[in-house]
Amino acid sequence: MTDTMTKAPAAVLSGRRGLALGVIASAQLMTALDATIVNIALPSAQQALKFGDGQRQWVVTAYTVCFAGLLLFGGRVADVVGRRRTFQLGLAGFGAASLLAGLAPTLAVLAVGRALQGGFAALITPSVLSLLAVTFTQKRERARAFAVYGAVASSGAAVGLLLGGVLTEYFAWRWCLFVNVVLATVLLAVGRSVLPDPPRSAGAGLDVGSALLATAGLAAVVFGCGRAAQDGWSSPTVLSALIGGAVVLGVFALRQARKPNPLLPLRILADRDRVGACLAVGTAVIGAFGMFLMLTYHLQTVLHYSPARAGMAVLPMAAANAISGYQLGNRLMPRVAPRVLIAGGLLIGAAGLLLMTRLTPDSGYLVSILPAEILVGVGMGTLFPPAFQLAIRGVTQRDAGVTSAVVTAATQVGSSIGTAVLNSLAVSATAGYLASHAPGASVHQAALVHGFATAITWAAWLLAVIAAAMFILIRTTSTTDTTKENR
Repeated sequence: MTDTMTKAPAAVLSGRRGLALGVIASAQLMTALDATIVNIALPSAQQALKFGDGQRQWVVTAYTVCFAGLLLFGGRVADVVGRRRTFQLGLAGFGAASLLAGLAPTLAVLAVGRALQGGFAALITPSVLSLLAVTFTQKRERARAFAVYGAVASSGAAVGLLLGGVLTEYFAWRWCLFVNVVLATVLLAVGRSVLPDPPRSAGAGLDVGSALLATAGLAAVVFGCGRAAQDGWSSPTVLSALIGGAVVLGVFALRQARKPNPLLPLRILADRDRVGACLAVGTAVIGAFGMFLMLTYHLQTVLHYSPARAGMAVLPMAAANAISGYQLGNRLMPRVAPRVLIAGGLLIGAAGLLLMTRLTPDSGYLVSILPAEILVGVGMGTLFPPAFQLAIRGVTQRDAGVTSAVVTAATQVGSSIGTAVLNSLAVSATAGYLASHAPGASVHQAALVHGFATAITWAAWLLAVIAAAMFILIRTTSTTDTTKENR
């Protein structure tokens, strides 16, 4: 460990290290839960702002697309401007964007506010992960810190559903956005005195053009996947969006290969362990978000749960996630090879998803849904801490921010594209079931459950296949190597 890297964590006094971790974890929780907090609130928001069913998706995807598309740019900003300063800017902007969205008089203003939230979240998250890396450098405390971070990151979506349901039912849907204003203000005040200020990277530049290409390409792909549910995968609109998005992303990749200071240095992707960790994280999020989407609809449309009750129903998944993430990560990461933990977590999650496919319209929560939730939660909690730590293992000081962004981008891309694809699969399967059965109320519910099961089955098999791939991609036997100096 070099002098440069030891000075940063020394800036945090020993009595404040827990508080620093609390600020970091809370900021990550805020950005993670906002991907889902408005899901349950959407019917109320739609009624208040009077927008159509076809426009609802943009309230969610405006956030995730801008988050994912600008993450690499946010990572580079963190490297150039400074991690703590970028973190503070992101918090201030996120709070302001949340206020704008919460006060929105129209869908357009709400979507703009959500997009701005995603953009400022793209500044917060890379700063958070790189601050975590330079603040906790001792082997045991580093494992503990990443266990906490992984548990928070992977349970944020479930917490968002819970909080969104409670706020919508007992306050108003706008409080799903106003709550961020309060949290961001508190984190700004506390973080100023307890977070370190690592040195900035010299020689790196801000590549705005590449950031726009990445965001536009991803937005086109997500739009195409989302429209497939309405128009079909072979429609000209869907094909144009998917092909156009792929071309734009290809131009982005060529630009990175040719620029002297690219937004995404391709050397970061040359590490097969890092690629494997990012692949595992993105795949796990596809499964988790697929389950959130299907479970939310099942609870409210089939079992007729209220928003608050539906939110409470996903709490066991978040609890299993957090407990397993901290306990298993903290105890096993120093002793067990990362590919074993990551592959094991994927397989446990796949088992939970397969259990969900056995649902029927008459299935009860305690017998059929709760066990599946716990398995998925334990699976995600097992794989996220070692995957996050493995993904940033051994990076140089210069690449710390952008590497952190790559890891988080994998989660946002997984949630954006995975949700769109699984929703399209569910809608198609539901339509096929209805077309082959006589109409009726019971048939409609059976068709919904059939659609959910079809989508979740695809997600479960995807997790199982990627679990096997982990033993090929990941070779390292330890996640405890620390960040390298800037050379």
